[in-house]
Amino acid sequence: MSLPRSGRLPSLRDGVWPRRLLALTVAVLVAAVVAAGLFRVPPLSGVSWVVWLAFGARLLAQRWWPRRNGQLHWRERVTGLDTVEPGLVAHRSLAGWVDLASETVLLIVIGAGLLATLPQHGWWVEVARPVLAVGVAGWLGRTAYEQVWFTGRLALTASAIRHGRQVLDWANIDRVTPHRRDGRLNGVRLRLTVRRSLQPAPVVGGRDTAVPEDRLIAAIEEYRFRPQELAREPAGARCCGAPG
Repeated sequence: MSLPRSGRLPSLRDGVWPRRLLALTVAVLVAAVVAAGLFRVPPLSGVSWVVWLAFGARLLAQRWWPRRNGQLHWRERVTGLDTVEPGLVAHRSLAGWVDLASETVLLIVIGAGLLATLPQHGWWVEVARPVLAVGVAGWLGRTAYEQVWFTGRLALTASAIRHGRQVLDWANIDRVTPHRRDGRLNGVRLRLTVRRSLQPAPVVGGRDTAVPEDRLIAAIEEYRFRPQELAREPAGARCCGAPG
């Protein structure tokens, strides 16, 4: 079960406003550059092969499974969504960065391809062109903001587990098991005590996270019944989900 958003403005004294401003600046710059580039796409024909090439590159990137041996690192200020608090952080894996880059390129190529195939004249073209360009730019700007603002790909804090924009309450976790996809370990499945009947069990970690499944399971099991201890830095190997 996802945690409800508080809806309150963050405190001016939480110490992370420079990070917020940096994330917003990067998001605006990315959106502006992408929008400016898309507005300059000339009308063309026969660009479908470029889109298919980008799709193929995206599919090949998803089939790449490099070794993951990252650790969970404790941070005094873990940022994500509406909260800033101490916790353990797992960074994005190399495969995750490749996926993010391929998704970005694919979205830009699709947007540019659609703009290039629009006719030169027509009242609806004058409306569709800026809407499409601003939409793609805004989506990529939001992605850039999240990459700068969020601390790590996955975070374990006293209040919740966060994986990307997914937030899960510790108290609602009933069981932790490895998750497999296409015969490979790909994340940790969290069976929830209370969930919607058609909602699948959430999966955290996986190929896009640098921490392997065994370390992530060990860390979640260690703090599942006492997440409040994540508010202070663990001693020794315990911060990394290792035994001992």
